[in-house]
Amino acid sequence: MVRVTKKEIQLRNRVIPYTHTEVDSKTVCFMFAGAGYKYDSPLFYYAKMMMLRNDIDIVRVDYAYDAQTLRKTNEELTDIMMADIDPVIAEVLKNGSYKETIFLGKSIGTLPMANVLMKREEFASSKMILFTPLLRAKSLFQSLLASSHQGLLVIGDQDHHYSAEKIEQLQHLPFKIEVIKNADHSLDVDDYDARQSILFLANVMERLQQMIRSTGPSQTFVH
Repeated sequence: MVRVTKKEIQLRNRVIPYTHTEVDSKTVCFMFAGAGYKYDSPLFYYAKMMMLRNDIDIVRVDYAYDAQTLRKTNEELTDIMMADIDPVIAEVLKNGSYKETIFLGKSIGTLPMANVLMKREEFASSKMILFTPLLRAKSLFQSLLASSHQGLLVIGDQDHHYSAEKIEQLQHLPFKIEVIKNADHSLDVDDYDARQSILFLANVMERLQQMIRSTGPSQTFVH
């Protein structure tokens, strides 16, 4: 039985909304959306299906930021996002019912993961899923270089945040790295190639399934 509950955390000066999808699992996946790539977009929609297929609970932090906020530095934006994310994580984990955590972010959603969460001892064994991370952001890239997490990194080679040099430097990580040829920041293939975009999306979900169920050394796949 799947239960989906819209919840809120009431702070002194604001409310933080989040969505908790429960299948009575001992594992929870926290999801962090991108600026324009929301939770009903394909990557998140099918990632949610994949988590539920594997009997994993899901928590989506339902933040929204205006254009002025999104123009702030990556470090400032990370602090703003963590002010929304931290209370939700604390609330969800406070009773100790979850034994394992997974973090999944897209675009700006990878900033709090790399800059903060991956550095915390309590999440040292958590799996990290980074869709189109901001690889050209110095702080994020340096955090990835120092990481020992298992996880999956997916990016298109036409993404303005892509760097072949940086991907090469990440080869030592225990990450599965998926580079999608001719794909942009939304992982859509150029020339509006719907068929190829769907095939690549299916392949990303296959890698996600493998990552959830297994561990192993770093691998890079180019499609």
